[in-house]
Amino acid sequence: MEVVEDQKFSQQKNRWMYIPLGLIIFMCMGTVYAWSIFRKPVEELFGISATQSGLPYMAFLVSYAVLMPIAGGMIDKYGPRKMTISGGLLVSIGWLLAGFSPEINFAFLIFSYGIIGGAGVGIAYGAPMAVAAKWFPDKKGLAVGMTLGGFGLSPLVTAPLANWLIDGYGPFVAFKVIGIAFAIIITILSLPLKFPDEELGVEDEDDFEAKIDIDTKSMLNTPVFYGLWITYIIGTLTGLMAIGIASPVGEEVVGLEARQAAFMVSFFAIFNGIGRPIFGWITDRYSPKWAAVSSYILIIIASLLMLIAGEGNAFIYGLAFAIFWLNLGGWLAIVPAATAIFFGDKHYSKNYGYLFTAYGVGAIFGNFISGRLRDVLGTYLYTFYPTAILAGIGIIIAIFFLDNEKIA
Repeated sequence: MEVVEDQKFSQQKNRWMYIPLGLIIFMCMGTVYAWSIFRKPVEELFGISATQSGLPYMAFLVSYAVLMPIAGGMIDKYGPRKMTISGGLLVSIGWLLAGFSPEINFAFLIFSYGIIGGAGVGIAYGAPMAVAAKWFPDKKGLAVGMTLGGFGLSPLVTAPLANWLIDGYGPFVAFKVIGIAFAIIITILSLPLKFPDEELGVEDEDDFEAKIDIDTKSMLNTPVFYGLWITYIIGTLTGLMAIGIASPVGEEVVGLEARQAAFMVSFFAIFNGIGRPIFGWITDRYSPKWAAVSSYILIIIASLLMLIAGEGNAFIYGLAFAIFWLNLGGWLAIVPAATAIFFGDKHYSKNYGYLFTAYGVGAIFGNFISGRLRDVLGTYLYTFYPTAILAGIGIIIAIFFLDNEKIA
């Protein structure tokens, strides 16, 4: 008995190493959030419109979201190590192939970077997150938020790196270099990943959550699932749209130079990263409902700020987009934590995979809205009317649907 207790204590002590491992893995996979750095060079090289230049980004996010529910059901079977390595290698292949797009065509860039790279993230994404959730049943929101923080913080490192590579060697050499780096880094850091031994794992301090055991089929019959799914669409639509246009808005609306806009993308990444533990903690402390409502209020404020912004208003632009990026990070912690809170841990990976399809829907509509408004009306500023309206709708849905009493 004493040996078992010693082993249990050792596991509880060592569990903290999985957070920095997952954080760095997510930092590699989150390089998609630096897409706006590639956007204008890609437009110039291929001679395409703003709507078209968003297609690789949109394809990446959709592919990523589609693969999540499929991969989510395989994590328990194959383990987090194999899933993360296989997904990471697919990401690197996608980026590497994207580097050969000029010799082929723009459609190949969509396929390689978007479909292949996105599929790799979809396969790998759930594994480090599930590791964090299972090692920290007593701090789900905080642990998942800290781990996922790497995804949001990624542009802090990758945006200036990508900008340096683009300036020196062009965007397609940058794709190749980054792809090779991913293969090495993700593979090495994935090797220690594993789930805790059920007999020695950390016990959940919340008796109510510990008793919840709702499988995916049952989850799909609850009002909470649809409320959470729709609010997730709204939150990610707004955030992904803001991330996809952050650099061109800085250049076209505010009048920043390309290097200044790239720096701002790195700056915004800090908020995307810290948004995850912040909103994870709010979700743990006050409930998913109030975390969602607080996020939507901030989105409305950011939208209104951008509607009064103009050339030279770098401070307003910086404040508004920092809020947008903070909230995208927030939603990528609110819903993973809410999935465990509402539906339990046993079917967590698969349940969250189905909820994550909302991310793909948000990616499609976010890219379409921003691209079409820019092409038709000549400015990205009009995109901030729908973001404010959708956030208001989100508040209403969150208040009425994100409640344990609706699980019936």
